Amino acid sequence: MSASPFIEFRDVSVAYSRDVTGLDHLSLQIERGEFTFFTGPTGAGKSTLLKVLTREVHHTDGEVRLGGQNLNDFRDSNVHKLRRQMGIVPQNYELLPTKRVWENLAYALRSVGKSRKEVRDEVPRILQQVNIAHRIDAYPHQLSGGEQQRVVIGRALINKPPLLIADEPTGNLDPSQSIEIMELLLGLNSEGMTVLIASHDMPVVERFAKRTVRLEHGRIVAAEAGE
Repeated sequence: MSASPFIEFRDVSVAYSRDVTGLDHLSLQIERGEFTFFTGPTGAGKSTLLKVLTREVHHTDGEVRLGGQNLNDFRDSNVHKLRRQMGIVPQNYELLPTKRVWENLAYALRSVGKSRKEVRDEVPRILQQVNIAHRIDAYPHQLSGGEQQRVVIGRALINKPPLLIADEPTGNLDPSQSIEIMELLLGLNSEGMTVLIASHDMPVVERFAKRTVRLEHGRIVAAEAGE
């Protein structure tokens, strides 16, 4: 008997209202260690799909499983436990503007209960992992868009999650920065992390030729396995 997929959507719908649908009877399986792009026009359901996984959006029909766990089993009061199993890279950087790079990471580590010693050990490791250690004392406004995104990705790695979810991670970057960020994410994937990316950036999606799922009106209309 084959093992169940790492992530599974079973006939999932999200109805925001009678006339507005985020997902429409969507079924999808993602294996552990996959790298998957979600593409499609604005309003296609890309962000909704990711937000269902993070429980920012609740599906109204169907079933969603992550690592064998039914997401309906997580009460709102326990969603933080679910999110500690994933790294989340939001559309907006959401860095603390008055804190330096290392302080942004330290603040995130402390917020999940890490000790001062753990923070001292973990901050340099994460900064090296995302190649931003040379900007450790810079404030967010002193960083380029690509550098800010590296800090955001570093923040998403504080719990060493098996899953990383990124919503338009190259949306505000120039082409060279976009490629650098994608190469960083591919590096994390090569270490075994499952990576899910919602993206409008088709040149980047096509360049890296990974599994691509295209959505329209909340439905999967095309899927390519990738190289």
